[in-house]
Amino acid sequence: MQCPCSIEKKYSDCCKKAHQNIGSVSSAEALMRSRYSAFVLANIEYLQKSHHSKTRPLKKEKRDIEKWTKSVKWLKLEVLNTTKDTTNDSTGTVEFKAFFMENGNINVIHENSKFVKENNHWVYVGAHD
Repeated sequence: MQCPCSIEKKYSDCCKKAHQNIGSVSSAEALMRSRYSAFVLANIEYLQKSHHSKTRPLKKEKRDIEKWTKSVKWLKLEVLNTTKDTTNDSTGTVEFKAFFMENGNINVIHENSKFVKENNHWVYVGAHD
């Protein structure tokens, strides 16, 4: 299966590794890509695990996210920019666009996301100002 985050890689060679072991994620961009793939695959457990403990959605929100992510058709991911995105960094940002179809309309999530390392692995914090 092609990886949802990339037209060039197979899922088994890309985000599946992150989904099985979040500690294997080497950069903020890799975590963001793995989160996009988790949305496409409705892997809510990974979305929770890859979310910072202080901004992680509550159980009710988790159910709503799962319901929503299964109700849309994910189309593609475009990474626009990254900052501080190396293994040696402890914070970073990734600007991206995630395209999806909902109720017959194409929509886009355009966000500059903030990532940090928590418990020695990358996690998503939220939108960066």
